[in-house]
Amino acid sequence: MFQADGPSFMSSFKKYAKDLSNSDIYKQLDKNYKNRVLTNDEGKPIAIPYATESYGIIYNKALLKKYFDASWSTVKSAEDINNFKALKTVADEIQAHKDEIGVKGAFSSAGLDSSSAFRYNFHLPSVPLYYEYADDGVDMTKVPSSVKGTYVKKMKNIFDLYIKDSTVEPSSLSGKTMDDSIAEFATGQAVFFQDGVWAYNQIKGQSVSDNDLGVFPIYIGAKGEENQGLNQVISNYWCVNSKVSEKDQQATEKFLSWLVTSDTALKAISQDMGLVSPFKGFDNEKYQVTNPLVGVNREYQKAGKTDVISVPTVSHQWEQNLGSAELNYAQGNGSWDDVVKVFTNDWASEYKLAYGE
Repeated sequence: MFQADGPSFMSSFKKYAKDLSNSDIYKQLDKNYKNRVLTNDEGKPIAIPYATESYGIIYNKALLKKYFDASWSTVKSAEDINNFKALKTVADEIQAHKDEIGVKGAFSSAGLDSSSAFRYNFHLPSVPLYYEYADDGVDMTKVPSSVKGTYVKKMKNIFDLYIKDSTVEPSSLSGKTMDDSIAEFATGQAVFFQDGVWAYNQIKGQSVSDNDLGVFPIYIGAKGEENQGLNQVISNYWCVNSKVSEKDQQATEKFLSWLVTSDTALKAISQDMGLVSPFKGFDNEKYQVTNPLVGVNREYQKAGKTDVISVPTVSHQWEQNLGSAELNYAQGNGSWDDVVKVFTNDWASEYKLAYGE
């Protein structure tokens, strides 16, 4: 067996990956994730996702309650924060009254150094890409040769909020790290913090209790976003080598089945490793990950909210170029038009380099 990290990798290794249509590992996959497998040219599943993580705008319920209880607050409940307009109203008012709330800013610093930039050059653009793909009927597991950037101007809405209603001035973002941003949120200096379930281990045990952790979707002002859930990111897939003997292929499939059906493996994956895995066996309560941020994601899904699929980007170089354009914009050294150009023009050129088309 071997691991794939997405469509770009699989474009070079499809010929080595076995069709898993009739495998137990594919049958064990939760129905919500059947459409997240990677396929060969015939549309057959050849790469099975084995871990999924959600992300959004993590928030501090206790600090948000201070805002709701204030005489000057416009929005009075978390349930009413279900679109960008409402989120902006809340963030702007918190920023204007930050001393009264007891914070340094509405959002923790949107650090754009190498340790933190992935939140804005990979995670954030997944939202406008998702809406564009949904509009145009693009396969979310594939990388198209070009993108139109239909929703990039709306991405500016939330990015502006991140850098203006912040604990720090935009001019300092190039030196702000992931650790800085997490610390600001975990110690109660900020109400909001864009990140995912993996951040829990660095948040727990500090100023924010588990019961005070909530997550909002990343709203950008798209039509219908009131029904939006959290972003779901999948970066790793299992594949079976089709070039080995039939005996070895069968043994590998048996091992993969054991990983998602046996008590030993289910406990190890969910409890020891803390991974959220998209297979039926993990629905059992005793295999649920003890992470309140994971629990919030389940609540959105149970409520029928639509997952935002965190689609793969065309290349890591594209992400770096986008991050540089975002930083220049934040520091006043570039315009948002430069971000749009990278989003669209660089995508097309990077596709030719990565896929040779």
